[in-house]
Amino acid sequence: MLSIRIAHAMQRLLTVRAEEVARQTGCSQRSSPLGGAGLVQTLVFGYLKERLASCEDLAQTAGSAGCQVSPQAIDQRCTQTTAECLRRLVEEAVQEVVAAEENLSPLVNRFSSVCLQDSSTVSLPDALEQYWKGCGSWAESGGRAAVKIQVRFDLARGGIVGLRIEQGRENDHRTPLQTEAIEEGSLHLRDLGYFDLEVMAQIARKKAYFLSRLQDGTAVFDARGERIELAKYLKKHKGDVVDLPVSLGVGERLAARWIAVRVPPEVARRRRQHVEETARRKQYTPSAEKLALCAWNIYVTNAPPALLSVVEVLVLARMRWQIELLFKLWKSDGGLGQTRSQKPWRILCEVFAKLLGQLIQHWVLIRACWHDPRRSLRKAAKAVRGFAASLAANLKDLPALVGTLESIARCVAHVARVASRRQHPSAHQLLANPIACGYKT
Repeated sequence: MLSIRIAHAMQRLLTVRAEEVARQTGCSQRSSPLGGAGLVQTLVFGYLKERLASCEDLAQTAGSAGCQVSPQAIDQRCTQTTAECLRRLVEEAVQEVVAAEENLSPLVNRFSSVCLQDSSTVSLPDALEQYWKGCGSWAESGGRAAVKIQVRFDLARGGIVGLRIEQGRENDHRTPLQTEAIEEGSLHLRDLGYFDLEVMAQIARKKAYFLSRLQDGTAVFDARGERIELAKYLKKHKGDVVDLPVSLGVGERLAARWIAVRVPPEVARRRRQHVEETARRKQYTPSAEKLALCAWNIYVTNAPPALLSVVEVLVLARMRWQIELLFKLWKSDGGLGQTRSQKPWRILCEVFAKLLGQLIQHWVLIRACWHDPRRSLRKAAKAVRGFAASLAANLKDLPALVGTLESIARCVAHVARVASRRQHPSAHQLLANPIACGYKT
């Protein structure tokens, strides 16, 4: 039973392992009312309950779990060693791959998993620059100090199957998560920040599949080995869809399908306007080819037509947005990256405690609603946060903790659904009926 497995994982991580890691890192060196495990539980559940919790709020959370401590004591314990303890527990939590037992989408079930990968950056105080280097003050996300959170998320059964905490300045396409644990029969969707033909070749060699937009400037060759000038080819093409076997890269010659679908004129106009505005801001002239390709959605994949039709490729490409919604849930609703403190180490403790809390919340969401294709993770997460105090209070009592998880599932079943939409179909509608996306091929 999934509730029992999640309860066991929560207990082990937040009691036994939290105490052990606290001792190893020096976070807990002597006996105190708030031991290492108690401190971890206070921070994780306190911030899960209230994203901008004060030390007074955290002390109340500690009290509900049986630890009577002052707000000042909690503030004093938010140190460098506590941050390291929480970071290591995040890494351990990721090893507990909690996933739903079934997925209701026939399209997604064609693959062993459908992995969405992306990153999100959390800015830190400049005082932490020597520990977590950011991209510099010119960057839109991450100043002199920042952490980057790389996540791989299985759309099929909901599991967080990979997570790495990296320096804020690290480039996405260099992350080791690109090629770690590629499962045979899995499908991998990533944005252009991860586009790398060698990585795609590794995915293909492991008998897995990739699906990506095509990076500008990538050499594309037809079945005869002749290079295709994309803009010229598409200008001459009379139809609205192209689906050709090609090879990618001058040196790699990676076997793939090139799929291009014409977009409505208004969409193409807005894209060209955006390209031109960006060019003016950065003081360069956009190429004629770049402007011409604004009229098309262009993808490459090694999934054969018998496995994915063009319409199904378009639907699955849309699903990459689901990991953006996951980050939005963690940051906007969960408060990851938000703080009311000005103390550097307390802020870093807050980041890792919230990240750990969001992972645990995700486990609970998988049990509560992943089996329901009409689920709304945002509504469900709000219900989970309402039970944060109960989770903290019942953590050491397995039957009570399992009962709390079941209570959350019953609550979510009534409040956490999205309505069907005729004009703008939701993700579950598209996966259930790909033709609903509006493309006909």
